[in-house]
Amino acid sequence: MASQVLRRSLATSAVSTVKIGLIPADGIGREVIPAARRVLESLNSGPKFEFVDLDAGFELFQKTGTSLPQETIDTLKNECHGALFGAVSSPSHKVAGYSSPIVALRKHLDLYANVRPVKSVNSPAFPNQKLLDMLIIRENTECLYIKSEREEVDANGLRIAWADRKISEYASQRIGKMAFNMALTREKLRSEVPLAKRFWKHNPRVTIVHKSNVLSITDGLWRETVRGVKQKNAELYKGVDMEEQLVDSMVYRMFREPEAFDVVVAPNLYGDIISDGAAALVGSLGVVPSANVGDDFVMGEPVHGSAPDIAGKGIANPIASIRSAGMLLEHMGYTSQALKVYDAVDAVLADASILTPDLGGNSSTNDVTEAVLKNLT
Repeated sequence: MASQVLRRSLATSAVSTVKIGLIPADGIGREVIPAARRVLESLNSGPKFEFVDLDAGFELFQKTGTSLPQETIDTLKNECHGALFGAVSSPSHKVAGYSSPIVALRKHLDLYANVRPVKSVNSPAFPNQKLLDMLIIRENTECLYIKSEREEVDANGLRIAWADRKISEYASQRIGKMAFNMALTREKLRSEVPLAKRFWKHNPRVTIVHKSNVLSITDGLWRETVRGVKQKNAELYKGVDMEEQLVDSMVYRMFREPEAFDVVVAPNLYGDIISDGAAALVGSLGVVPSANVGDDFVMGEPVHGSAPDIAGKGIANPIASIRSAGMLLEHMGYTSQALKVYDAVDAVLADASILTPDLGGNSSTNDVTEAVLKNLT
């Protein structure tokens, strides 16, 4: 799909062993990443996997004063073909010296796209679920996540906090290209599925999310640049419809009629909020995967957080991490192996007899993992 350089260097080459960095980080990350590893190890086709355990996270920061060791960065860059990241417990208040390791990794590895599929599953566990098949593509390197903040005191002694926001033509253009290319790829994949079984039955469509009616310079540049991707490549993308949605009305419409969206592309902050909200449409954050994608590296990452309230209880939902492992395979070019992972997860959800508490069941992390392994054919 997106990682063309990576695909050439792995699936189409003589690489027989794929080295994956495992970064469980905080909370339930230490429970769900091992589950994803077990699934990868159980695949009976494709490459052999070698895993390397790496450190990062807020809990590591509390112990050592660093949230992302240089050794972790160097190992990922120099030794690994891809990675799986668990979850990070970023505090809601300022902690001197701390910065999010996942945000830093995206920058160090130039993982400029966060790709988050949100697709409904035909399951008795979700009787009122709408049929949707949406792909949210979040620009991963800019917006307010550049973390350029400062504080001042006014003449009255009152504090004022400022945050800089960055939107560049370069980043907007490359994420726009990914959105339109993935719209075409999704259409090709759908052509192999009978029309009656497709959730999306229209032309491929890219929805550009912005707030340029208020932020006319930053979001104005974003909107103009992403629209320009289609306009400058009219012949290539002639079969792809394009629309726009203001971010506030996007949230409203997404909950009212999520079936109206195919590929949604958004700046970093909007994409983060939209994709987390979209998880409510398919049952739980515990089932929604993502992949941080660059041109030569991919890092799978479940959308959920570290969930400290259930950490260590053995009831965390491993499905998001397992699906993220599938996305890792997919973006490395191992499509058939990725489909096996997706199908095994869908079979467990469709059966609905083995579900973790977030989905209304009483099964454990291990129960769900074992069920996925049994369906892995």
